Amino acid sequence: MIISPSILASDFLNLESEIKKLNELENIWLHLDIMDGHFVPNLTFGHEIIKKICDLSENPCDAHFMVTNPEFYIKSLKYSDVHNFTFHLEAVSNPLKIISEAKKVFPSVGISIKPNTPVTDLTEEILEEIDLVLVMSVEPGFGGQSFMSNSLDKVSFLRDYKLKNKLNYSIQIDGGINETTGAEAKKAGADNLVAGTFVFKGKPYKQQIDKLR
Repeated sequence: MIISPSILASDFLNLESEIKKLNELENIWLHLDIMDGHFVPNLTFGHEIIKKICDLSENPCDAHFMVTNPEFYIKSLKYSDVHNFTFHLEAVSNPLKIISEAKKVFPSVGISIKPNTPVTDLTEEILEEIDLVLVMSVEPGFGGQSFMSNSLDKVSFLRDYKLKNKLNYSIQIDGGINETTGAEAKKAGADNLVAGTFVFKGKPYKQQIDKLR
């Protein structure tokens, strides 16, 4: 089980020290919520901040692009240390092309779906090529929202499909994750939990992360 603390919920005025605290922990990814103010009604960090965060982090950086033009970020972050590049199915007309281009640059490529997007919109061709599927259990754009329990059905579907077809993608879930919802997601088949508020509003961070495991 990988835990992916969402840095968006951290103390941004002390971002360097926050990242260094997480550097002391094992089996975590550092989750970056990248929003453009168009695909979602919020704006977060740009390219230079992303690069600096990845340079400082000793854990794999997990970049979730809630943007209308993920292909632009593939090119602009080509020489960054982003480990996983996740884009939204709803943002593109040709997801297989984006997956192919991203795989030339990043070690891992993921695709995400919003709560109202049917999991069956992820076609067989996509699931055969992707490294990670991110199921949003809240509407993307803001932290601190309540967990949508119907997301667990999507996680279970993806787990069963993966086992049946002997595929290797990871199943990540993001939104409203705490001890209770994290356990439910794990039982449904998730192997990567994104948690922002739960991790950063409680201390020490290791204790919060251990609770999710």
